[in-house]
Amino acid sequence: QVQLVESGGGLVQAGGSLRLSCAASGLTFSNAAMGWFRQAPGKERDFVAAINWLDNTAYSDSVKGRFTISRDNAKNTVYLQMNSLKPEDTAVYYCNTQPPRTSWGQGTQVTVSS
Repeated sequence: QVQLVESGGGLVQAGGSLRLSCAASGLTFSNAAMGWFRQAPGKERDFVAAINWLDNTAYSDSVKGRFTISRDNAKNTVYLQMNSLKPEDTAVYYCNTQPPRTSWGQGTQVTVSS
């Protein structure tokens, strides 16, 4: 059974940075494309960033140039470095495979104050 545990969220001022982590188990992590997604209050869950087994990355236009996705296959962990945060980045952040194929974890709340 695949388990995804997100961490690293918090409250930060606009312009600040946070680093999210997602520890995965129950899958062959090194062969999996992984993604970060976010859901703001009252909105649908949206794609943020993805990384495949070759370390090729993709980003939504709204975070390109500010967020960086990376992975550590030895730790079965995918990261999201978020810089220059904006209030509109406020959301619960989730990781999953890309495309999403497994149950969602609890997510981690990111709140950016203006």
